[in-house]
Amino acid sequence: MKKFLVCLILLSIALPSHAFFWNKKDKALEKELQGKGYAGTLPDIGEKIEKSKTKVTTPIFESQEGFDDPSELKPVPKDNPAFINIIRKKDKNSEFVDDANEIIPMLEKLVGCIEDNESLQLFITKANLLTLNIDSLAKKYDGKPESFYESFRKLQEVNRYVKSISLLRKEAVTYQRYLAYSESGSIYNPENIANQLQYLLEELNTVILLLREES
Repeated sequence: MKKFLVCLILLSIALPSHAFFWNKKDKALEKELQGKGYAGTLPDIGEKIEKSKTKVTTPIFESQEGFDDPSELKPVPKDNPAFINIIRKKDKNSEFVDDANEIIPMLEKLVGCIEDNESLQLFITKANLLTLNIDSLAKKYDGKPESFYESFRKLQEVNRYVKSISLLRKEAVTYQRYLAYSESGSIYNPENIANQLQYLLEELNTVILLLREES
């Protein structure tokens, strides 16, 4: 019994010093680890993180019923020049081509006049109408890019031929009787005039073909 009491007394004396030793050791360890990491229990942040959700994008306009139904589509206003000029720009050459195409019937009428050997009066009338229109075309496009077209150049050549042969035929009526036996009068004889008309006919057909190819 005495031995038990002695042990109990010794234990009570030694316990405070032992606790002080471990307390001091814990403080030293805490000081050593300070700033070198996290020592403790991590908080549970799983509940604070919101799960990602799939966002649904809505159109900024409302769909129209029957949009892709051909029966519901409005027809294109093909006869409206304002609409056509916006969708399809006019060709820069179209105006010249249109003007030149108006001359084709006049060229063809003069061709028919020569082939049918019509009277001088009809020839002069049709020739004058043709030359007036070609002169107007030349004035309109003089100095413009169209004046370098082959068809434009050819029209000017034909125009000069028509004018010269028209003058030749008119003068032949007046001067042939007086110059028939002179050297100068040979240009007015029927054979020479027929040759000139044949040459003009070929040139007229050439320019008609050229204009049709460009239209």
